[in-house]
Amino acid sequence: MSALVTEMPRDVVERVARADWTATTQLLNDTGFAVVRTVFDANDCAEVRALYARTDLFRSRVVMARHGFGLGEYQYFSYPLPSFVERLRTTLYERLAPLANEWMASLGTDTRYPATHAGFLRNCHAQGQRRPTPLLLKYGAGDFNRLHRDLYGGVQFPLQAAVLLSAPARDFDGGAFVLTESAPRKQTRAEVVPLVQGDMVIFAVNHRPVRSARGFSRVAMRHGVSTVTRGERYTLGVILHDAE
Repeated sequence: MSALVTEMPRDVVERVARADWTATTQLLNDTGFAVVRTVFDANDCAEVRALYARTDLFRSRVVMARHGFGLGEYQYFSYPLPSFVERLRTTLYERLAPLANEWMASLGTDTRYPATHAGFLRNCHAQGQRRPTPLLLKYGAGDFNRLHRDLYGGVQFPLQAAVLLSAPARDFDGGAFVLTESAPRKQTRAEVVPLVQGDMVIFAVNHRPVRSARGFSRVAMRHGVSTVTRGERYTLGVILHDAE
């Protein structure tokens, strides 16, 4: 069993903790996404990619073409999660919960998020959302992921993250991470987010607030992956709410 399965390397946690969260929060407010550079090193990425073959770690495998999601496939981790996934999920939640609460207040909703991820998951489980959502995604040449939102039930955390585990131009070509936002009375805007191996992108799951003349507008966001033209592209997805 890979050492990474049982205990995430300490420096990965430290890299997340050392990120400039003031700047990251500002970017999330301004654009709905932010990139934290080199959260995983090349060895970490290789170890996590290798987990895809470990069927005992996953609860289900999804072939995207069967559902009209695109081309490619992904697997959802099962509980108990590998330690590195659980700790990364917890660390991200605790850093992002204050911003999530600010967003909910700006959007005029009564939703508020507990300070701890364990407390938030209790809310998910109380609503029947008990299945873990962190996943590994695998794309080959010709594969893509259509624009979508990872909602999974009535209880959602408004931010999630993805870590690119493969090296652009070496392991694959194409396969850009794409975000779109649709604001009231405006045409949809697209953003291609440049990532290198080990980078983590944090982004809005569904809606985010954008300041307007009347306070805040609700902007809808979706994400996807453009067509991989060569090689293989792996991603770790870190979704913070559980599924029904």
